[in-house]
Amino acid sequence: MVMRYFGDKEGLFAAAADFDLRFPDLAAVPPETIGTTLIAHFLDRWEHDEGMLILLRTGVTDEAVAERMRDIFALQFGPLAARLCDDPSQAPVRAGLVATQVLGMALCRYVLRLPPVAAMSRDEIVGWLGPTLQRYLEE
Repeated sequence: MVMRYFGDKEGLFAAAADFDLRFPDLAAVPPETIGTTLIAHFLDRWEHDEGMLILLRTGVTDEAVAERMRDIFALQFGPLAARLCDDPSQAPVRAGLVATQVLGMALCRYVLRLPPVAAMSRDEIVGWLGPTLQRYLEE
């Protein structure tokens, strides 16, 4: 898959270096729906962007890609978490907890195809994980 989409491992690293999570503008989102908005956004990304799936698969086995994924979440999601939580000093922890849910869901649903999770509708996943992300960011 890496060869098909990126040509070689260096192409994959170049893509990972420039990867953008493309968060929606949360300023227009009611504060109580930020968790559901974020999980819906990530579902859209996982379902429509092969690059994210390849980065996840490769990041599990390649330390350089895993490090880049850590950087992506820290650099792109950390500031967002800092704006959303009451105590900005907790932003790295909260961003990390959100990442556990988002990456764990993606791994189970799209890579491992864990039957209960893979069979859930998009609305079910948003309904289950949205409140969890909300809690991680607000409480």
